[in-house]
Amino acid sequence: MRVRPTLRWTPTEDLPPATTDLEPVVDALRAGGVLVLSGAGISTESGIPDYRGESGSLSRHTPMTFQEFVGGAAARRRYWARSHLGWRTFGRALPNAGHRAVAAFGRDGLVSGVITQNVDGLHQAAGSEGVVELHGSLDRVVCLSCGRTSPRRELAERLEAANPGFSPVAAGINPDGDADLTDDQVVGFRVVPCAVCGGVLKPDVVFFGETVPPQRVELCRRMVRESDSLLVLGSSLTVMSGLRFVRLAAESGKPVLIVNRDPTRGDRHARARVGLPLGAALTSVAGQLGVTVEEAAA
Repeated sequence: MRVRPTLRWTPTEDLPPATTDLEPVVDALRAGGVLVLSGAGISTESGIPDYRGESGSLSRHTPMTFQEFVGGAAARRRYWARSHLGWRTFGRALPNAGHRAVAAFGRDGLVSGVITQNVDGLHQAAGSEGVVELHGSLDRVVCLSCGRTSPRRELAERLEAANPGFSPVAAGINPDGDADLTDDQVVGFRVVPCAVCGGVLKPDVVFFGETVPPQRVELCRRMVRESDSLLVLGSSLTVMSGLRFVRLAAESGKPVLIVNRDPTRGDRHARARVGLPLGAALTSVAGQLGVTVEEAAA
């Protein structure tokens, strides 16, 4: 039996209403020293769905937990079959206007750093530097026995060779790169072991039920302490991995600004929540600041 992790948050208090006024965001960026914390919502315009939005994947998808993954070969076969198919689409996603705007703010020295809860690598693809991937990245694979890391493309080639003709039709792709497939569609899928020691391979991401490495958390805490304000982009802040940094910023007296279509668990700490689509909102902010955002790649 698959157990759904605790992923939803229901407001239990009156939260500040959303606004469409971008002036607080413009003012914060103009002053500089802004630390960006991004979530799945910034990647929806790249074709990667979020977890909890109106069409979020949690309505149909139970993410793999760490305990389930290490608990049995059948769970790993299901995960790698779905993830292998999803990677064909996920790995081709391109940065959108939101990612490109964040990169432009960084080039102009307005952003002190980026912490992302996403595993898609799109901030880096857009040109942002020094991005801290809080939950890791799907483009790397790690062996649970010898600790060797390797490129995802290497594993993809091995899985293609081990499963010729594997091309079921998926119901959708999820923020963790997992394709929606039935158990019948993954029967017979062959999982390959570590090429060095024969151990179990896992994507180099933090699964639900797994903890973020302490040194990574401390790095993010230091980034919050050294920033002048925190700008949250596209995160519901439902899980503590991101919410803790909002709380730290607020406790330190730093302004917290949130751009997210839906209410978030951090709204009570925010100076303002802007309820606008991220691509358009950040492009508008860039225009008001005279920041040049690169055009999408052809």
